[in-house]
Amino acid sequence: MMNAQSTHTKEQELQRAITRQVEGDLAGVEVLAVELSGVDRFTVYVDHPQGVDHALCERVTGVLRDYLREYTVDVSSPGIERPLRKPAHFRNVIGRRVALRTDDRSRIRGEVVTAGERSVRVEPDGQDGAEQEIPYERIVRANVIDEKGGR
Repeated sequence: MMNAQSTHTKEQELQRAITRQVEGDLAGVEVLAVELSGVDRFTVYVDHPQGVDHALCERVTGVLRDYLREYTVDVSSPGIERPLRKPAHFRNVIGRRVALRTDDRSRIRGEVVTAGERSVRVEPDGQDGAEQEIPYERIVRANVIDEKGGR
């Protein structure tokens, strides 16, 4: 069983390798996130300007076929609660609500106020005007919150 820190480190390693491979082989595809869901299973969240369909997911899986010896690989569209990992992802959701977890297991839900090169500023729910600055390197998981779903 992997602890939270080793899981995060392994995800970062997979993210770098998979991003290089997929984005190098498939024009226009962006790897948004790689998330481990077990020691032998991970999900790759991808996006494309023309959207993500089953055929694109199959092409991404094909690029990652070498991983299939060691892992079960799931490929998915970002969905409504899209993962956020890069500064550009956070810049695209300024003014929207996000849920994030940091490397010290803190969980924060709130509105993205600004997104710089090294950190994001979030106004946590229920704390009017009390912003928190969170360095990207400390963020383990972050997702947009689906406000239409009432969550």
